[in-house]
Amino acid sequence: MTKHLISLAAALALAAPLAAQDENSRSSSEAVAQTNIPAPSPNQIVEQAEAEEWVAIAPEDLLVMTLAPDAEGNERKVVIQLMPAPFSEAWTANIRTFARSGWYDDITVNRVQDNYVVQWGDANYDNPESEGEPKELPAGLGKTDENDYAVSFEDADQQFVGRRQFRIFWENFREANGLSVNDVYRSSHDDRQKFSDDAYARAWAFHEGWPYATDLKEAWPIHCYGMVGVGRNYSPDAGTGAELYTVIGHAPRHLDRNIALVGRIVEGIEHLSSLPRGKGQLGFYEDESRRTPILTVRVASDLPAAEQPLFEYLDSGSKTFARYAEARANRRDPFFNVPAGGADVCNVTVPIRRVAE
Repeated sequence: MTKHLISLAAALALAAPLAAQDENSRSSSEAVAQTNIPAPSPNQIVEQAEAEEWVAIAPEDLLVMTLAPDAEGNERKVVIQLMPAPFSEAWTANIRTFARSGWYDDITVNRVQDNYVVQWGDANYDNPESEGEPKELPAGLGKTDENDYAVSFEDADQQFVGRRQFRIFWENFREANGLSVNDVYRSSHDDRQKFSDDAYARAWAFHEGWPYATDLKEAWPIHCYGMVGVGRNYSPDAGTGAELYTVIGHAPRHLDRNIALVGRIVEGIEHLSSLPRGKGQLGFYEDESRRTPILTVRVASDLPAAEQPLFEYLDSGSKTFARYAEARANRRDPFFNVPAGGADVCNVTVPIRRVAE
């Protein structure tokens, strides 16, 4: 556990923000402009990544959710990557228990709220449109706590890494990049790459391919498009993992640190984002026939080897990722006339690809 958070603190504190990428990246862009060679798009940059810059996702960290076929009989599968430690560990452990016990089998998608979330689970649990009895939960579920929505640096002498050490990392980072306390993500030397501070946090960074935010006291995962979270009732209820949702609209960052985020969809989100919107309260379906059945949910490592999906992500600490992120913030490829000069963290989506089986 300590090892995970030490590396995260280093990533949040030492990883150069998009506005302060190395001079090589900037010089390369200027050279391209001078020779009239079209600047590469972010996708073209990713295509140039070296093989060693891609990181395999362990099958134990993947869920394969099979929905009922669509109206034309086409198969629908959604693959979810679970959040790595030390974040949301109680919930991800429960989710594996739900999947391995078969509890998720035959549940349904019960809520589709436009520009917000798709939610699935037992239709008779916490659903204002249902009156049936909820399914009995499986044995072996762990306790969850709302205090674990974020990982604190305060207790770290006993648990993780100390706040003082984290502050030293952060001060070194700011000094090395010529950044003031209030300009963590703002460049003073290049207006084309100017970045505003995050509206929801002091700063953000990518660690092991995931977006995280920090206020220098704690760090937490971010509600970007496709992220998966745990449905819950009013505090202090933190949810067990029986109900899950994914973001299908503009990033609802106001939910950060208010709900447990447990993963992200790496393939098949179109099967959820394209579902008919619910007309009931909060987007719940009033007509139960509108609910989409979920046939099975399996941990990928439990499937036969030939059926295990294989994915990998672009290392967020790699040189190619730095070039890619800068290009997302400052599009110079032929379609664009004016580089934006910045990017929201959720606009810098981490490249993930399926590996040929």
